[in-house]
Amino acid sequence: MAAAIRALAMDAVEQAASGHPGMPMGMADIAVALWARHLKHNPARPTWFDRDRFVLSNGHGSMLLYALLHLTGYDLPIDELRNFRKLHSKTPGHPEVGVTPGVETTTGPLGQGLANAVGMALSERMLATEFNRDGFPVVDHFTWAFAGDGCLMEGISHEACSLAGTWGLSKLVVLYDDNGISIDGDVVHWFRDDTVRRFEAYGWNVIADVDGHDVDAVDSAIVLAKEWGANGRETPLGRRFAPTLIQCRTVIGHGAPTRAGKAKSHGEPLGVEEIAGVRRALGWSHGPFEIPADVYAAWDATGAGAQRQAAWDDLFAAYAERYPREAGELERRMRGVLPATWDFTAQRAVDDAAAKAETIATRKASQNALNHFGPALPELLGGSADLTGSNLTEWKGAGAMRMHGGPDGPTYMPGRHINYGVREFGMAAVMNGIALHGGYLPFGGTFLTFSDYSRNAIRMAALMRQRVIHVFTHDSIGLGEDGPTHQSVEHVSSLRLMPGLDVWRPADPVETTVAWQLALERDDGPSALLLSRQAVPFVSRSDSQVEAIRHGGYVVRDGANPRCAIIATGSELGLALAARDLLAADGIEVRVVSMPSTSVFDRQDVTYKSRVLPDTLARIAVEAGVTDYWWKYRCDAVVGIDRYGESAPAGTLFEFFGFTAENVADTVRAVLAEHST
Repeated sequence: MAAAIRALAMDAVEQAASGHPGMPMGMADIAVALWARHLKHNPARPTWFDRDRFVLSNGHGSMLLYALLHLTGYDLPIDELRNFRKLHSKTPGHPEVGVTPGVETTTGPLGQGLANAVGMALSERMLATEFNRDGFPVVDHFTWAFAGDGCLMEGISHEACSLAGTWGLSKLVVLYDDNGISIDGDVVHWFRDDTVRRFEAYGWNVIADVDGHDVDAVDSAIVLAKEWGANGRETPLGRRFAPTLIQCRTVIGHGAPTRAGKAKSHGEPLGVEEIAGVRRALGWSHGPFEIPADVYAAWDATGAGAQRQAAWDDLFAAYAERYPREAGELERRMRGVLPATWDFTAQRAVDDAAAKAETIATRKASQNALNHFGPALPELLGGSADLTGSNLTEWKGAGAMRMHGGPDGPTYMPGRHINYGVREFGMAAVMNGIALHGGYLPFGGTFLTFSDYSRNAIRMAALMRQRVIHVFTHDSIGLGEDGPTHQSVEHVSSLRLMPGLDVWRPADPVETTVAWQLALERDDGPSALLLSRQAVPFVSRSDSQVEAIRHGGYVVRDGANPRCAIIATGSELGLALAARDLLAADGIEVRVVSMPSTSVFDRQDVTYKSRVLPDTLARIAVEAGVTDYWWKYRCDAVVGIDRYGESAPAGTLFEFFGFTAENVADTVRAVLAEHST
């Protein structure tokens, strides 16, 4: 069975003239042990809710996963393996969720798959606690991850695995491909960690020194990990529930006559002669992409998968009859559909923000919005990277999630706000796993400047089109005395450059509430809410203007015959409105456009965008960030900041850097004067 994986992997990489044959060949026996003997899945229904989740964190070895999906009966015909790495095939270079049936997450950036798996295991534990009843374990599955040396070298593995140990996620099992090789050669020269003791220090169970080429040995380790996962592990201090790492000693490129155990097998085709040698060594006489019927039969998981799902369907039907409310709620949440009362909840939150008309920081306005949305959305799962009191991500009644695995057995204090600790990258990637699993709608907070730590996980959320919300507070020099290390200058524009990410920088409580509403409603990608530390003035609006916020940009103030448009975002909208008043005193009429989300505004049709920003008006943008981004809107001038900030009170900094109504007004006058000549 393992020979079929090795053959498909080396043949597909050879035909594509690129790829990574070494890992699939090295982990083939481990895959046989897990996929043929333990994995709970149904190839005919890849999205069956109570399936085990499988994550290939070392995603460069994607042909291992594609071979497994093909052999076990998923809708991945052999022609797709022949088209490995070809345009529009279902077998891209790295696994992509939504492209290939059976792929649970997009992996490739090493270590992030591990963090995704932690999020999935956390979701399973929380949903099981919330919905299972005596005799009705409707949420009962494991999360499995394959990981390599590269995954464990990446710092995110420390962040995520530390959390997994703290939380005691006993149904998370990681099979570590310990082959001692990475692209540059023998890892002993740059990776000499004692991985066993490292994971034991995290609070994990570790099964060490398993022969990764002995299917029965790997099988025995998996049996033990499953026993510990379900029932805990006996220790001198009592029964402990913890995730498990299985250290599998392997040879990269196993079976290759001259490249086994060498970096040369890692990331390039083996070549015709080496492949012929592999066939001889494996006793595999079949041609490229030829799989004998008896091998297909041995791998076929469709029958067993259908039986497992049928048994679960019967269980869930009985559960629904006994607990109809809980069953309906679980089904709704797994579909990702908001409650029937959502429209009423959202409108009430917006109306409340408008009625209060408060001059407050938008981070506080965000918390006020959460006080409406949190109680109405039981799936809402918030958190912060050790900045809860600054990000204001906890709403009334949310409660802190507390979970650990022993020594007195698993304990779980229900709560819907997670303290991630100082782990921005880990938090972002764990949230991706939570979203991928289903059942919860995750959001997490930190300072905007620390979005750099999270950036690749945010990019992965956008690539995977996952509903994840990032709350980034302290969004400009307006944070004041903490100085340039914490003052975001380039971050707003930088995040806007990421395809698929909706970036919101709201100006007051009403825009903040609408931004939250739209982020929660969006089901095809992530959103980022960029919020102020300092108080911002409330802006009065008509009902039609409130409705127009959802377009990303709209006219908030106008004149009978405006000569220019001032485009502003966030805390600078107040400056634009004050500048308008100064200009009006001189008889100069201007239009003020609030643009809380350029991402959303850019998706509007040409007619709408031309109505808001007609070509007849001069354009001046105002934002406390770098200016480059705004030239795309054909601005005549930009009031911005193209250097790092200073340590001083916010008011002093705004004046020093020219963010005053007077300077904005003077900029408008200069532009109009230039136009008149």
